[in-house]
Amino acid sequence: MSRRLDDTDRRLVLATQDGLPLVPRPYHQLAAQLGIAPSEVMERLLRMLARGIIRRIGAVPNHYAIGYTANGMSVWDVPDELIDELGARVGELDFVTHCYHRPRRLPEWPYNLFAMVHGASRDEVLHQVDEIARLLGAASRAHDVLFSTEILKKTGLRIGG
Repeated sequence: MSRRLDDTDRRLVLATQDGLPLVPRPYHQLAAQLGIAPSEVMERLLRMLARGIIRRIGAVPNHYAIGYTANGMSVWDVPDELIDELGARVGELDFVTHCYHRPRRLPEWPYNLFAMVHGASRDEVLHQVDEIARLLGAASRAHDVLFSTEILKKTGLRIGG
């Protein structure tokens, strides 16, 4: 299936690449801006998702702006045969914003389970990491926490106007 965008898809991407409008009915506002029906906005976005042109539609909060100034990626060495089960359990914790499986890079990097946590302080993040350690128990052979040192600009799909 072609990954090319028609003119309306292109205009929709351009209208949303800085985020959805922060209004009660963002798809309706986009529809009015583009001169199409709100249902067509939603259908086009769903079609682009299904085709892999866009990966997801979701909120991307600025953690620093909402008071979470300590951001730690906890990394875990767990048995590969348990990664799906353990990852699901860790991902269900209310303080874990995303959790995923990544390949090890032995011998330097033994970690295969990653879980991002945010807190108002490093101590809060470390406390949350301790909770993950208790949840994983003996399945965790090793872990570490990598703290953010700068804010990275988060952006979605970008195309030229």
